[in-house]
Amino acid sequence: MEKVDTVIIGAGVIGLAIARQLARPGKSVFVLEQHDRFGEETSSRNSEVIHAGIYYPSGSLKAFLCVRGKALLYNYCEQHRIPCRRTGKLIVATTAAETGQLKHIYSHAAANGVRDLQWLSQEKLKEKEPAVTGIAALFSPSTGIIDSHTYMQTLLMEATQNDAELVTGTRVLSMSCNNVQDGFLVTAVTNGETYQFHSRTLINAAGLGAQQIATDLPGKTPIPPLYYCKGHYYSLQGSCQPFRHLVYPVPEQNTTGLGIHATLDLAGNTRFGPDTAYIDTVDYRMSAEAPESWYAAIRRYWPALPDGALQPDYSGIRPKLQQAGEASQDFVIQGHETHGLPGLIHLFGIESPGLTASLALAGYVESLLEGQDPREHLQ
Repeated sequence: MEKVDTVIIGAGVIGLAIARQLARPGKSVFVLEQHDRFGEETSSRNSEVIHAGIYYPSGSLKAFLCVRGKALLYNYCEQHRIPCRRTGKLIVATTAAETGQLKHIYSHAAANGVRDLQWLSQEKLKEKEPAVTGIAALFSPSTGIIDSHTYMQTLLMEATQNDAELVTGTRVLSMSCNNVQDGFLVTAVTNGETYQFHSRTLINAAGLGAQQIATDLPGKTPIPPLYYCKGHYYSLQGSCQPFRHLVYPVPEQNTTGLGIHATLDLAGNTRFGPDTAYIDTVDYRMSAEAPESWYAAIRRYWPALPDGALQPDYSGIRPKLQQAGEASQDFVIQGHETHGLPGLIHLFGIESPGLTASLALAGYVESLLEGQDPREHLQ
């Protein structure tokens, strides 16, 4: 039976970042991916935004790993010439009540370590983004966009240069652990062929499938519930692209997302989304036309949006740990102190800002495996 040092289940951006972090010459790392290519699910169906860390609850893993990961990601992109851009982001208030919310957002961001936000008056907002209508705004200069596919390619390249191996078209059938000191027996199928191998370390980074993977293992793993939250994206037709920055409304109270916002790709094209729609099964289909509610939401900050200008682009599904209407839940990263199995790490609910946080999250996992305090180690 083949023996490997580490098995990582899932070749999304998180699995690839962890593989790059753990790979060493002479240490075997297998990344098992059920699809034929890496990053086929949540990692390639998002806004490709590098987030600043503004909204997440202070002290949460999302806030900590986003702020730390943002700095690491920009440095990594510069070192490896990965396309990215610090576009900056505007959070736009259109009413007096929303202006009060901006003040709260400003204070909250500072508590998270985001201290570069700039307050813009109505006049300054118009200077920075003439097409946008609002009475005040916050500007986040450290928010940006990234070519996520090139980023994942680079992570994989670095991992494989250090003896890691990506095994695609592979579905994990079962896992077992007879003795906490013996590691894990993994049974998988590739191209119809079933095989087994032994791994000392097992990382569950399966994203939408993480909870199902966890049910196969013994131990005292408290598996959080999983809720599929679908988000649609519609792109702006025509050659006129109105924005130079990302444009977000002030988040609505007691909602799951941040509202229908405008993001850019690296070619300068504009797309809007995502919304939040809880679904029961994985389904990426979209309506051929954006709902009228989308036009109304966008026209709050861009009244000039023409009728019929939105065309379907793509959709993505976020692995939420809360139902609609419930308070947002933090990332859940479980090591042996939680489930009692040394060498096993479960990652649940890794949605936004997972892309931004990916390098910091990989360091967090490595610290857990080495018995270090991750927050102190990553400072």
